Amino acid sequence: MQVSRRTIARLLAFAFITNLVVMGAGALYSYENAPPIPREFEGPDGGTVATAEQVRAGKVQFQRNGLMNHGSILGNGAYYGVDYTADALDLKVGAMREFYARERYGGDYDTLDGPEQAAVDDRVESDLASTDTTSPVQLSAAEAYAHEQVRETYVERYHEGDRERGVPAGMIATAEDARRFADFALWTAWMAHTERPGTEHTYTNDWPYNPVAGNAPTAAAMTWSVLAMVLLVAAAGGGIWLYRSLDLPDPEVEGISVPEPDAVALLPSQRAATRFIPVAAGLFAAQTLLGGLLAHFYIERDAFFGLGALVGVDILQVMPFAIAKTYHIDLAVLWIATLWLGAGLFLPPLFTRVEPANQTRYVNVLLGALVVVVVGGFAGIYLGSNGYLGDWWWLLGNEGLEYLEVGKVWQFGLLVGFGLWTLLVARGFRPLLADEPRYGLAHMILYAGGSIGLLFVAGMLYTPQTNIVMTEFWRWWVVHMWVEGAFEFFIVAVVGLTLVSMNLLRRESAEKAVMVEALLVMGTGVIGVSHHYWWIGQPDIWVPLGSVFSTLELIPLVFILFEAIAEYRTLGQAGESFPYRLPFAFIVASGVWNFVGAGVLGFFINLPLVNYYEHGTYLTVAHAHAAMFGAFGFLALGLATYMLRLTVDPGRWTEHRLRWAFWCWNLGLAVMVFASVLPVGILQLEVVFTQGYDAARSLAFYNGELVQALFWARLPGDTLIIIGTLLFGYDVVRKRFRLRAVTPEDERAEEGVLADD
Repeated sequence: MQVSRRTIARLLAFAFITNLVVMGAGALYSYENAPPIPREFEGPDGGTVATAEQVRAGKVQFQRNGLMNHGSILGNGAYYGVDYTADALDLKVGAMREFYARERYGGDYDTLDGPEQAAVDDRVESDLASTDTTSPVQLSAAEAYAHEQVRETYVERYHEGDRERGVPAGMIATAEDARRFADFALWTAWMAHTERPGTEHTYTNDWPYNPVAGNAPTAAAMTWSVLAMVLLVAAAGGGIWLYRSLDLPDPEVEGISVPEPDAVALLPSQRAATRFIPVAAGLFAAQTLLGGLLAHFYIERDAFFGLGALVGVDILQVMPFAIAKTYHIDLAVLWIATLWLGAGLFLPPLFTRVEPANQTRYVNVLLGALVVVVVGGFAGIYLGSNGYLGDWWWLLGNEGLEYLEVGKVWQFGLLVGFGLWTLLVARGFRPLLADEPRYGLAHMILYAGGSIGLLFVAGMLYTPQTNIVMTEFWRWWVVHMWVEGAFEFFIVAVVGLTLVSMNLLRRESAEKAVMVEALLVMGTGVIGVSHHYWWIGQPDIWVPLGSVFSTLELIPLVFILFEAIAEYRTLGQAGESFPYRLPFAFIVASGVWNFVGAGVLGFFINLPLVNYYEHGTYLTVAHAHAAMFGAFGFLALGLATYMLRLTVDPGRWTEHRLRWAFWCWNLGLAVMVFASVLPVGILQLEVVFTQGYDAARSLAFYNGELVQALFWARLPGDTLIIIGTLLFGYDVVRKRFRLRAVTPEDERAEEGVLADD
């Protein structure tokens, strides 16, 4: 079946507009149906227990002190500490049990016999089964007592410090601030056990699993899980039919002429673009070293192999888990983005053989701006989380939200950087943009890159005082629409462009492939972001939308894997002299890990019924590491290797260190995922089933003998990844002294690679 590029482009535009309409309407609906923050919680004697202002002040402390990168809220955040929602609910239940045990039977709950405990549990569940959302919310005497108990527990834990939990002293500066954080956590627990008006479930769809509080999976979670599976099978069949029916020609290898590196003109702006590589290598090395520290924190929560005591440094106070994880996540995003930015600036001259005036200067300006934002943002994170920036903490310091930790000013700087990058790429592609249609390959790379910056705007739509439910709504717009939308779009566009530059793929074939895969990604991934909205207090409409579209996200990832395998077979036919075999190996590895991490492991955790139990467990860690490093990281490293291959003097080119790094990364990631984090996640899932969600996130679970053994099993994988990264960094530095000279203007080809189509 022949389908024109114009038709695919129209379908893509339709899908894009439909996504905007659905998500825009969903945003408005979510605002109107967000869980309320009651003006006042009142005890049985009429006294005030907590106010809305105290809850909002607690959210400020939650963000200001980086607590989302120590534990999680509503299941989102770090998994080192407790989930504050589940923890506050469990502590509340425990305190209420003790209250009623002493009131009714004059003893501790644990000393009661079975029928007496059952009677206490029934009373606790009855108290928590509230439908009262009007202000002031009336609390029972047991609830008011429990509220004070949780407050004091949080003062002891997060202000005074708890080294056994990896919490440094003064993590929250004052006892009063710690009480406000407890008020915020207890409000999220309140909406987890309070029924949403007009429904038979709580604001969080009865999450987290806590039978004593009356929380268990809803009928909707079960129903939509079954329907999602049926739709997946149907969509898989339809997708296979579409894939086999569309006439998307495979690369023709007969008679192709693959350009040798020294035959490709090297322009000044391309040499400047390679400067992004050593910057990224440094960021990558820091990220992996911090990753090793974070992994060891799960074994030794206040030390690192005893080295701190040896040199007289308290590691927990100097580099607590929350700050180390903040840096680790931000560095991961930054080194990948840095390589993508460099590649986007490097590729246009391969096709045009010309560059605009002052392009080299602007490339250097962009690199300098990137360094300023990184240094400023990272300094701000440390200063803000340690209280040195006053009320400017969320603007210049740390906004305290996972993946969006840096302050608003630095986020705005990144947004401006994306805009500048898009303009520079557009300048580079200008000769092609004028000649090709709006759905041509050069246009597609601009759309893909520009959309990354566009989605970042959603991160500007909330402040520390915004309801956490809407804060999470917009945060996931940025994070997951990047991952499931813009990043996947960028992957297929850049891979297609790179294969064309290698002469392995005709432009016409690449344009069709990019548009079809972008259509599939756009049609499933953008609305699929709503699988993050099931348990965080969002309206019920996100359950059917999220279950259907997040399940279908697997389909385009299968096609991307098919394309990677097909391209690899084409490479096998291209002959042994193919000079870009190593960069191509990274592209294939990216496709494989994209399928494994984002596809298989992502699908595994995305069904509502599975996600209800596993939300915020190590199963998500396995998915995130395989998808982030495996899919996006390997593509970035492949692009860097390709850039190096074209810019290093061919007579001095060596790739043995890069090959060793390639296999260290692949083997290390496989060991990390399949020998450690995935098994831990499966064990956590079993504990959730049998003991409740809070037990699976407890210190007792992490300190279990088998779990500790699995944490140690991660060490070889982490070590291999660190070795690979250090090898890569060393090799990049060596190659910086082996770059070939810029090609004189009179020796450059008049036409670029794309001119023949």
